[in-house]
Amino acid sequence: MKMRVNIVDLFDSTVETKGSQIAIEHNDETISFYELKNKALSVATLLLKRNEALINRPIAVFLPKEINTVISDLGVLYSGNAFMNLDVKMPVDRIRNILEKIKPITIITNKKYFELFKNIAIPIIDIESVEENLDYKLINERKKKQIDTDPMCIINTSGSTGTPKGVVLNHRSFFDFTDWALETFSFDGSEVIGSLSPVVFDIYDFELCMLILKGSKLILLDSSLAMFPANLLKEINNKKVDFIFWVPSIMVNIANLDLLKKSLPINLKMIWFAGEVFPTKQFLYWYDHIQKATFVNLYGPIEITLDCTYHIIDERPMEDEPLPIGKPCRNSDIIILNEDNQQTLENVEGELCVRGTSLAMGYYNDIEKTATAFVQNPLNNSYPELIYKTGDIVSKDRNGIIHFKGRKDSLIKHMGYRIELGEIEHMIVNELKLVDYCCAVYDDVNKKIILFYEKDEEIAPQIFRKSLMKFFPSYMLPSNFKRMDLLPRNTNGKIDRLQLKNNIKKEQ
Repeated sequence: MKMRVNIVDLFDSTVETKGSQIAIEHNDETISFYELKNKALSVATLLLKRNEALINRPIAVFLPKEINTVISDLGVLYSGNAFMNLDVKMPVDRIRNILEKIKPITIITNKKYFELFKNIAIPIIDIESVEENLDYKLINERKKKQIDTDPMCIINTSGSTGTPKGVVLNHRSFFDFTDWALETFSFDGSEVIGSLSPVVFDIYDFELCMLILKGSKLILLDSSLAMFPANLLKEINNKKVDFIFWVPSIMVNIANLDLLKKSLPINLKMIWFAGEVFPTKQFLYWYDHIQKATFVNLYGPIEITLDCTYHIIDERPMEDEPLPIGKPCRNSDIIILNEDNQQTLENVEGELCVRGTSLAMGYYNDIEKTATAFVQNPLNNSYPELIYKTGDIVSKDRNGIIHFKGRKDSLIKHMGYRIELGEIEHMIVNELKLVDYCCAVYDDVNKKIILFYEKDEEIAPQIFRKSLMKFFPSYMLPSNFKRMDLLPRNTNGKIDRLQLKNNIKKEQ
């Protein structure tokens, strides 16, 4: 068996099997596996000739979701470095914060975005100008220096101080998760994947692994289709998509609009969802309409490679019964701890903690935060063993099935994105100085971020929104703004987030 170190090590055999077949479709554009590999190798060659001495360094990819993005990501992997996809819709100041924190050695983009980087001292590659030039010797020499725990990618996630944290994920973790998925669900490479998630999501990274390791076909769906779900359903039918891995928000929207009745995705066989809670009522709409498909609820924060638990829904749940997050994926272990760092008993709530190779390597260029988030397993005093404490409150039933109960702190999942509410508060108070005190709370029922602020007089919502839009993407903007003479405090003088959350529930 060929030793697997870099995720692209097995792409050669995929290309040998499927060389002339279409690997990716995006709108009317297509690319074969053979063309995809050659273009990626050309990117790798250019990167190595520019940075021959560097290895395992981040390379930023600033492109919309298109075929060139996949070429760039594969090229970075062939070069022995780690790709970091950035959202082209992200505010400029946030992009600069990320670049300053991560310090990538190169940015791959196109001429359309050159102006954004004119004052940034980082070399730029125009993906559209890369000529075919393959130096196999240079690439193979570089790959010989790698091991499977080297970084594969960096995913930026919300940080409480205003600067996103760069989560580092390695090759071995992606091998583990993809191997588990292939065996558990008998994927054979014939899958046609309807790729809707942004390239800054780990879902996209899994879809990329499916293309690399098994030759599954990627249909890159424009993010604009999420705004027009009827067109989205039409597109996945036209492209004969049979596997989707989506965040529930778009699926909830489709259910609420009763669109499956008009445009049923007739080819769907496998439906995965993750990133946030899927309300059971809307899930049942999908379950009842597409009865031949397998539905799987997956769970895992960015600090875990892809996901660490899964639940195959093989029986119709009751409408008032929340969907479980299930059991651990292979080679991940779940520990549920109480406040005294002891394991909880059956049906007793505690914090979900994870151990195993699925753990991220930490936060790039931030040893301090890494040491705070990835800690020694309190149940193991015999040797070093790190766990990640998710902040999610769960319980385990008598059958070993894990049930999600809520969040421990201010970290939320909204529209599939992980958001640190403290980052919004920090920007309003410390950077924009709009108010002295505020607290962002998540309305779990209506899926909205609500900002409570302390002020003698009301501030128009458009003032908040206009100010925040300069720094945050639209999904991080609060939907409602509520003034209070005095925000509630708890006994230690801190703003009582829980009381504000309870106030929302009382109003519903």
